[in-house]
Amino acid sequence: MAEARAAHARERVETANDRFKASFGFWFWNSVTAASVLHFLVFALFPRLTAGDVGFSPREIEAINLPPEIEIPPPPKQIQRPAVPVVAKTEIEEDVTIAPTTFEENPVENLPPPPEGGNLSDQPVFTPYEVKPELRDPAQARRIVERYYPETLKQAGIGGTVILWAFIDERGRIQKVQLFKSSGFSALDDGAQKALLEIGEKVGFTPALNRDKAVPVWIQLPITFTVK
Repeated sequence: MAEARAAHARERVETANDRFKASFGFWFWNSVTAASVLHFLVFALFPRLTAGDVGFSPREIEAINLPPEIEIPPPPKQIQRPAVPVVAKTEIEEDVTIAPTTFEENPVENLPPPPEGGNLSDQPVFTPYEVKPELRDPAQARRIVERYYPETLKQAGIGGTVILWAFIDERGRIQKVQLFKSSGFSALDDGAQKALLEIGEKVGFTPALNRDKAVPVWIQLPITFTVK
């Protein structure tokens, strides 16, 4: 039986694992030896370290001129707070208030009559009237204003409003025009006055009425030039 096992062992094939186990001792001791030699060479050949000089020499101290001392003024005196207003307990009687103005208490018959004498067209003055003048044809008036729009200002996109005084007689015709507020451009001001005179001649207004009587009046009219 023993001879059979020995013969079987001799017939067994050697594996790589068997060879690795057999060479373990060789590799282990050779690695330890190589590591020892390497550490010895590192410590033997490493350059010597020396401490650097950390000393310092004192620098010459320079004198600094201090700025002059500034005198701080004292704080201003505290302003006295104003007195708290107190609502007075005063009763106002109703009879001292202004009564509302109504047409019942001021009928049209009591209005002052139109002024007589003197030339109203000399300068703008107030004239009492009940019905103000109105343009007879606003569309035609706008076309007239458009014709007097200065072309240079129109092309430049410059517009404005001119406010004029106009004296309108009893027939609704404009007899006189005066500048009240300029547009800032003399060309627009001149064009507005010429346009209003032509409107008074070709279009006309309904006359102003006071007590059902046509009266001459001064009125303000704005003439506006706008780029369309």
